[in-house]
This record gives sequence, structure tokens and C-alpha cells, in this order.
Amino acid sequence: MISSLEQRVTYLEAMLHNTDPSATGIAPIAAPSHTLWMMVSAILVLFMVLPGLALFYGGLVRQKNVLSILATCLGIGGMVIILWWAVGYSLVFGHNFHSPFLGGTEYFFLRGVTEVPNSDYAYWISQNVFCIYELMFAMITPALIFGATAERMKFSAVLLYTFFWMFLVYFPLAHMVWGSNGWMNGLLNPHAVIPALDFAGGTVVHMSSGWSALILCMLLGKRLGHGKEPMMPHSLVLTVIGTGILWVGWYGFNAGSALAIDAIAMNAFVTTTLAAGVACFTWPMMEFLFRGKPSVLGCCSGAISGLVVVTPACGFITTEGAILMGVAAGVIPYFACTTLKQWLKYDDALDTFGIHGIGGTIGALLTGVLATATMNPHLISSITAQNGLQQALTNHLLLIIQGKAVGTTLLYAIVSSLLIALFVRGTLGLRAEQEAEAQGLDITDHGEEGYTMNG
Repeated sequence: MISSLEQRVTYLEAMLHNTDPSATGIAPIAAPSHTLWMMVSAILVLFMVLPGLALFYGGLVRQKNVLSILATCLGIGGMVIILWWAVGYSLVFGHNFHSPFLGGTEYFFLRGVTEVPNSDYAYWISQNVFCIYELMFAMITPALIFGATAERMKFSAVLLYTFFWMFLVYFPLAHMVWGSNGWMNGLLNPHAVIPALDFAGGTVVHMSSGWSALILCMLLGKRLGHGKEPMMPHSLVLTVIGTGILWVGWYGFNAGSALAIDAIAMNAFVTTTLAAGVACFTWPMMEFLFRGKPSVLGCCSGAISGLVVVTPACGFITTEGAILMGVAAGVIPYFACTTLKQWLKYDDALDTFGIHGIGGTIGALLTGVLATATMNPHLISSITAQNGLQQALTNHLLLIIQGKAVGTTLLYAIVSSLLIALFVRGTLGLRAEQEAEAQGLDITDHGEEGYTMNG
């Protein structure tokens, strides 16, 4: 503990000047205000998963499959919490492997994860709260995938696929991008091979899940009757509610990724709002232009797309950059979810690839164009000078670095997901039987119905 007011002031001044407070000779301590903000942010991100994503996806499926998608979110949430406690946090944020691709073993079973900050990432946040905050990202990421495979993938296959996907895709990729010695961590690793930027998860969360979703839905094949019978959402009311919850929770996702309640968090809050609002308006206007009617679903899709696209950039861009990202989010994923899907003839049931895969990719690339040190002074540091990020930013070459990170993430997610999917298909089987799919997965997988008639 800090023993005097004078020491406390010295410690806080070190943090304010972006220097290591340990140089003061004082051990790191958790600042109550920052730790409280991270607790609130963790709750907001959990709110995104349950009930946000569950309701958003649940309203988009047919009535006979609503519980199936809710069970997916709940089942994955429970499994990931156990994995994160046992090994996940350590594999992402440990370091005793001394590897740019995977963390270490020192935090297995959360040994030593207490109120003392993990100074590799923040000198002012309780490590146990930081751990739980990052857990919420790990929970929502695999759950996103199964919007693409809705209404036809067995629950048992969902869980087995998720188990291997966490170990082969999420844990390594999260360490590469966010680990203190990560291969693609431009802000923290002076020796990063690809010194890229990803403020809140464009590559780690949205690209990894979105491109994995594409591979998985193509392997599964189309739903029975796809293209021959209507497969309309059973409750857009639930989807709108889920959209609102996701939007609110996203402030914990994006602004919380500043890891402090400071000017960077405030800017992320503002840019997130602007991008989501612009895309929420732009997407239905695209529908009005090309289809004659702006839909409620278009408003929902646009809002989520805007949130996805701005995620990797929100802590690095100006308000003007956020507006541009919002426009891109309302136009490019719209065509991906309509024209591209028709051209390639894949059955991405709930447009996971179009919004998260394409949106995450666009966001990561635009970060390379719009990021500026005027909005985030951490872009100019001894670390970024050493790994080349600062020079790339000055010479307007950051887009090339972001392109390398996008290509690496895309290739890694596609190959790993393909191998996992083939393994699950060859052992447990991926797809429900035709009779089960026709009856609905609520009954066949869970023995329950989402809605019952009295009398």
C-alpha cells in the first residue's frame, strides 16, 4: 500500500504522465475510480451477451428454433467462463512462454490474480477485475459465430466446436493482438512483427468470428427449404430490444477498452455513438434506394454494423472519422448481406459474416487510414518508435500494417476453423438430422418450446 499522501501524489503523477509508476519505488495499486469503471464495463459487455445477443439472434430465427439460439449463448457463456478460469486468461495475458503467439501458465486457475494490478497492461486496475472484463470478450466472440449456422447445427456440435475454437483461434489470436509481447500488438510490444492497432476487437472478435462463421455455414450447407420457402424472423420486436441492449452494452466494449475513465474512453464513447447512429440511418436508406422500403431490420442491422466497424478504431479517431466509418458500415456490409450472399449462394442465416466478418475487416483497414495521435497520445511513444508504428503513422503507411494484420487474422481464422469443423463433422457430426431440423431444434435438442398455447 502507499504509505503517505506524498507518495500517492507521486504515484498518480507518474500515471498521468504515462510513465511506469513502479519507477517511483511504489508497488502498483488499483485506483478505485478506474477499477469501478472497469467493473461497470464488464457488466455492460456481459449485458451484450445475455440478454443482448440472445434476443437479437433469437428474434431473427423461426419460432421453432428460438430456444436453440438462446441455449447457444448460455451454453457457450458457461463453458468459456470455466475455460477462462482454468487456462484462458493465462494463455492470453500470461508471459512465461516468452512467445508472441501464446501467453503462459502463471495464471492457470487464476493463481495470483488478485487486487494487485497486472502492470503489463495497466498500473491502476485491479487484476481480478481486468481478468473478468477480458472474460466478457471471450464469451461473446464464439457466440457470434452461430448466427450463421442457426436452425441446423446440433447443440452438442456447437459446444465441441467452441471448445476447440477457443484454444486454436481465440486464445492465440487475442495474445497476438493484445498480449504485452504479442506478434501484432503495436502499442505494447516494441518488437511486434506487425505493429497493428485494434482498440477493442476488430480482428480478435469480429473478424475471427465472422470469417469462421462463413466457413462453418458453408460446410453445413443450406437450411432445409432455403430459397424455396419463407424463413422470416419470428419476432422483430425481440430483435429491436436486443439491438438496443447491444448498443448500450457496446459502450463497455469500446469505451471500457481504454482501461481507464479518461479522455481516450470519452472519445471512444463519442465515436462509437456517431458511427452506430450514422450506420443505423444509412442502411435503411440503402434499402429505400434499392428496394423501395426502409425496414426495421435494416435499422437494427445498420446499428450493429456501425458498432462493429468502429470497434477497432474508436479510441484512435476523430468525430469526422467516426462519421466516415458509419457511412462505410451502412453501405459495404449492406451489399455483403444482400448482393454478395446471393452471388456466392451461402446460407448465412443471421448475416454474421456480412456484418461481423466484412464489417470487422473494413473497420480494421479504415483504422489504418483514420487513426491519429491527436486523439490518442499512446500512438507516439518509445515503443511505437521502436517497432515502426510511429513512423508508419507519420508517413501514412499504417494502412499497409493494418492490411498485414487483416490478412494474418483472416488466414489464421479460416484455416483453423476449417480444421476444427472437419474434425467435429468427422466425429460428433455437425448438422441435425433432417427430421429434427424440420421439427425445430427447440424440441429435438432441448425438449422445450419457446412459446406454448394455454388451453
